[in-house]
Amino acid sequence: PTVTSPCKILKCNSEFWAATSGSHHLGAEEAPEFCTALRAYAHCTRRTARTCRGDLAYHSAVHGIDDLMVQHNCSKDGPTSQPRLRTLPPGDSQERSDSPEICHYEKSFHKHSAAPNYTHCGLFGDPHLRTFTDTFQTCKVQGAWPLIDNNYLNVQVTNTPVLPGSSATATSKLTIIFKSFQECVDQKVYQAEMDELPAAFVDGSKNGGDKHGANSLKITEKVSGQHIEIQAKYIGTTIVVRQVGRYLTFAVRMPEEVVNAVEDRDSQGLYLCLRGCPLNQQIDFQAVRSAQATEGRARRKGPSLPAPPEAFTYETATAKCREKLPVEDLYFQSCVFDLLTTGDVNFMLAAYYAFEDVKMLHSNKDKLHLYERTRVLAPGNTAPTGTHPTLWVALLCLCWLCLL
Repeated sequence: PTVTSPCKILKCNSEFWAATSGSHHLGAEEAPEFCTALRAYAHCTRRTARTCRGDLAYHSAVHGIDDLMVQHNCSKDGPTSQPRLRTLPPGDSQERSDSPEICHYEKSFHKHSAAPNYTHCGLFGDPHLRTFTDTFQTCKVQGAWPLIDNNYLNVQVTNTPVLPGSSATATSKLTIIFKSFQECVDQKVYQAEMDELPAAFVDGSKNGGDKHGANSLKITEKVSGQHIEIQAKYIGTTIVVRQVGRYLTFAVRMPEEVVNAVEDRDSQGLYLCLRGCPLNQQIDFQAVRSAQATEGRARRKGPSLPAPPEAFTYETATAKCREKLPVEDLYFQSCVFDLLTTGDVNFMLAAYYAFEDVKMLHSNKDKLHLYERTRVLAPGNTAPTGTHPTLWVALLCLCWLCLL
């Protein structure tokens, strides 16, 4: 089913950015055109106000428009057509070569010590999670869930059903909040959803705002509507967001120091990239995969679900995934799982791009491939990951016989 938000604030943001691209340092002759674009932006937000009441991006945009109106002495009355403003020449952009050292993580925090240890987290497909500790899980996590929650930024994803009546889910919305940091960046919000992958923050900007080190936070569009990259140099972090088919993927490279920058870790709530999915949200990946191989069809994640799509058998799904993922690791297995569960070939591409992002972002090239799914154990359960319960029973029986 089509799962789209009736709130069209991302469309308003994109139109405003398209109209004002390159115009952050306006000359007097351009101010009227900028005000025209602002009025059009305000008009767009008013049209979608009723459906955006609880949307963080909407309220951020409304406040941003009011601030920009005051800063540029814009009248609320006037034309609202959206002319494309003149792009500034190279060298007259937001780039600031004299940004303070505190706004460059490696220079400021590690000037007299070893290079920081970087970690990676990724979420893709139906959905599959690779945590900062290289744990790999397949999860249900329908609805809104926090991926990252530390002193510097918050990342939240919303996962929606892929097919009617199925608990197979994929990421349909992503919100990233970069918190204000010293003289480097203002608070910035990035939001993407299905069919809307903006190349700007919700306020239309592409960097960290008006502070001296604003360019230490920057968005770059790699492929229009399909792939953006956010560089947050002040915290040594790179984020990659893609739209593959109709759904989103997320990948991040972050220093351990930033990952663990939490004021009260013991009382902290969910943080999927750090702690993994809760036990009751994890899918027994290996068991489902075995059932797929023996039955030649998909298994659903819950009871009494409708029949799976018949577009792929186990053999055809395996052959299709091998085209892009020749190594039969967990990314390959995830691809097979998703093709059988959804029948959508775009999930093969999601697994492929997720692994491409791992190759780019992971600091340890020996850990790119993962072969054994890791399940977080409940407190008190000390059995090693992957050990079959039958083996433990056999070992206990053997020890009892030895004692006799």
